[in-house]
Amino acid sequence: MYMDSAYWHNKVLDFKDKSRPLFVCSCGTYHLFTKPKLPTHRPRGRLDYQILYIASGKAHFFFNGVEKIVNAGNMVIYRPKEEQRYFYYSIDHTEVYWLHFTGSNVKNIIRKYGISDDMHVIHTGTSLEYKRIFLQIIQELKLCREDYEELLVTYLQQLLILIHRAINSKPRNKNHALMQEMDAAVRYFHENYNKPISIEAYAAENHMSVSWFIRSFKEYTDATPAQYLLSIRISNAQTLLETTSYNITDIAEIVGYDNPLYFSRLFKKQNGMSPSDFRKHLQSEPPQTIT
Repeated sequence: MYMDSAYWHNKVLDFKDKSRPLFVCSCGTYHLFTKPKLPTHRPRGRLDYQILYIASGKAHFFFNGVEKIVNAGNMVIYRPKEEQRYFYYSIDHTEVYWLHFTGSNVKNIIRKYGISDDMHVIHTGTSLEYKRIFLQIIQELKLCREDYEELLVTYLQQLLILIHRAINSKPRNKNHALMQEMDAAVRYFHENYNKPISIEAYAAENHMSVSWFIRSFKEYTDATPAQYLLSIRISNAQTLLETTSYNITDIAEIVGYDNPLYFSRLFKKQNGMSPSDFRKHLQSEPPQTIT
């Protein structure tokens, strides 16, 4: 299991802070490889708010005693004193990012960004931008550079803005069956991203025209099927470059590319640097403590 986390002034215990409207407490990530199960149960909840982003795989949450499987491309929000009960399983290849925050005006702020009081699961789609924001928050909490607390709030607001856009970009006036079809397509891509996937074949097997499927999928996720699949592959490649010693050829094959040169070109186009340069950049950063 890969784990990385950071806490404000190393305060692992939760707390609330009413001295400012919004304040970031802690942030981290888990990626299960071999650990069979990672359970969390807080019967009385926490004093702060929490957002969890399922970047790959899936997670098992319980709301009011009822289990809900939350697939990649969704975020979950918990409010203070809400029971928190959820499980990650290695068989699901779960990758999750989490963030705790507090403040005197959190309830009104998250309402402003379209998160209603009864909302727990928010479909956001997967994006490298979400991952980037979480990782930047972790780094700022560890390095504690000048004005970092203010920058943490800025990153959190960026995340809330992206969530708001995702909420508002959901298809309007669409029937429930269409929503289920697009959700099934998202699950299929996450479960089979490292295999050859034909958009045309998937559409045909599910009795949809290619043009209609691409248009409906983009309306649902704000990305075409090809773009969405690429983001999953590159995101997983980034994690492998960061957490393993696999060579570039092996990583290309693991995420679904037979040609490592083609993979490297795609990676550089998405990240502005080659996979090897990306790994060197990570290794050149100051050492970070995993807690």
